[in-house]
Amino acid sequence: MPMLSCETNPPFMNTAATRSAQPVSYRSDSRLLFDDISVTDVRVRPASRVCSYSEWDPLEEVIVGRVDGACVPVWDSVLAATMPAQHMPFFTAEGGRRFPESILTRAARELDNFAAVLESEGITVRRPDSVDWSTAFQTPHFNQPAGLYAAMPRDFLLVVGDEIIESPMAWRSRYFEFRAYRKLLKEYFATGARWTAAPKPELSDELYHPAYDSRAANHSAITEFEPVFDAADFVRFGRDIFCQKSHVTNQFGIDWLRHHLGEEYRIHVLNFNDPKAMHIDATLVPLARGRLLLNAERAVALPQMFKNWEILFPPPPVIPDDHPLYFTSKWVSINVLSLNEEQVVVEEQERPLIEFLKNHGFKPIPLPFRNFMSLGGAFHCATVDVRRRGTLQDVFC
Repeated sequence: MPMLSCETNPPFMNTAATRSAQPVSYRSDSRLLFDDISVTDVRVRPASRVCSYSEWDPLEEVIVGRVDGACVPVWDSVLAATMPAQHMPFFTAEGGRRFPESILTRAARELDNFAAVLESEGITVRRPDSVDWSTAFQTPHFNQPAGLYAAMPRDFLLVVGDEIIESPMAWRSRYFEFRAYRKLLKEYFATGARWTAAPKPELSDELYHPAYDSRAANHSAITEFEPVFDAADFVRFGRDIFCQKSHVTNQFGIDWLRHHLGEEYRIHVLNFNDPKAMHIDATLVPLARGRLLLNAERAVALPQMFKNWEILFPPPPVIPDDHPLYFTSKWVSINVLSLNEEQVVVEEQERPLIEFLKNHGFKPIPLPFRNFMSLGGAFHCATVDVRRRGTLQDVFC
């Protein structure tokens, strides 16, 4: 099968015709007489600015999130399934209110510095709009005292080739998160990208297990009532896309994406030892073609297709116990971002991980990000790559 790129695109199915001065006329027997009609507006879709097939091709354009106005989500069964238990009192007391300004100020400073470093590497950086997430809202099925944030574009947007897909996320607080990205998505569409929104979920009570028990094996906080998934539960290896079922991604959601992408891509579901599963990118992190960072605490088994890959087991994270990680475990340390097959952005205080990557031939770029980590992610979560220089390949051949 030939390699595909985003440099050429099919024409839009949108035509206009310029007619001659004479109107169309009909015979008395109602048969049409055809005028001299020339088609003058068959528009060819321009080469898309959105084009990314893997997690390691050279990065050229990226969306970096914003923490402006971030609010604390209300504690519910899905949060109980995924969040560190010691922070339940914080969510219970602060749900629906803004995060403390001191946290947001420090996190925003780190995020802006990260964006500036990416730009210094020649990468185009785009940012979502600032939104007032403190506005209460309701639908026919639920109401929320506030939204969440636009800090983690990787959770919401999935880029596959020249297509950018809005995910049907399972958290009710994220129902209107698309508002922060709408201007960017319209711009990308106008310049050649394919733009798809997965079916908007109802997020009614039928989606959630009312009596979720974390001790039950293979039991998720969500049902198969409707398709839901977070984009961060998927990771791209060219024609092969790996994912996990989690407390925010169900089989119905995986099936929808598989049907939507068609035979050009193969979606594989992996199993990990992670009772709080939510997002695959702190467990399975491809750094380059043939080189995979794998969380040894969660790994169970990998498919045979990885037998010729170099599997790298990172050192344990060094985040201190007293640092607040409201949404994640300390393994957010390996939520790194590859700029290419050598350069990897890493939190500057994760010295063991930095030395580990150096010893394996990578070129780490250490940056401060620990305050941002308190909000639920690191460099991979805080971004979504819009364009990487590469073609669609079968990397396991």
